[in-house]
Amino acid sequence: MAIEIKSVDMAAKAAGKVVLDESVFGLPVRADILHRVVRWQLAKRRAGTHNTRGMAEIKGTSRKPWKQKGTGRARAGNLKAPQMRGGGVAFGPKPRSHAHALPKKIRRLGLKMALSAKQAESRLVVLKAAALKSGKTRDLAASLEKLGWSRPLVITGTEADEGFVRAARNLRSIDLLPQQGANVYDILRHDTLVLTADAVEALEARLK
Repeated sequence: MAIEIKSVDMAAKAAGKVVLDESVFGLPVRADILHRVVRWQLAKRRAGTHNTRGMAEIKGTSRKPWKQKGTGRARAGNLKAPQMRGGGVAFGPKPRSHAHALPKKIRRLGLKMALSAKQAESRLVVLKAAALKSGKTRDLAASLEKLGWSRPLVITGTEADEGFVRAARNLRSIDLLPQQGANVYDILRHDTLVLTADAVEALEARLK
């Protein structure tokens, strides 16, 4: 079964209808799948450069600070121990990768569900073509105001129009991705998802 949706152009005028594949844009949304994919994405982005110095990395003497018995103080064997001022950190973080594995089937399913979620919320817009001849930011800003899009993520086909990319570069309210870079996290964090007609075809071919 297919889903029919109206498409628009940059002048906010109707540009016909587009038929969406229900196996990509009409799936029931599962929050647990979306959560797993978002966690996987964000874990890969973490730098993992956090670092603390242990006893072996602290500069200083390793002599015994006082004799074992007779002082009335607790036993101590090293001035670089964690309980000492300026000592090493016990079990502190070390540089590592936070990335973890996630099956490809789950990643694909997560992307389908993110697209389906936007379609179900009526926050999916199909744009005939993301093209702007002038390449000027003010022209694109005027078009966005006319279209009424709130914090849109525009996903284009394999190649984006150079004028549109140049105009969008200076606007904080819009993000632009090629269809190869479509991902669950960016789709969910934007209020409006805008797909060009080329992007719809490419995503359906990729995910069906």
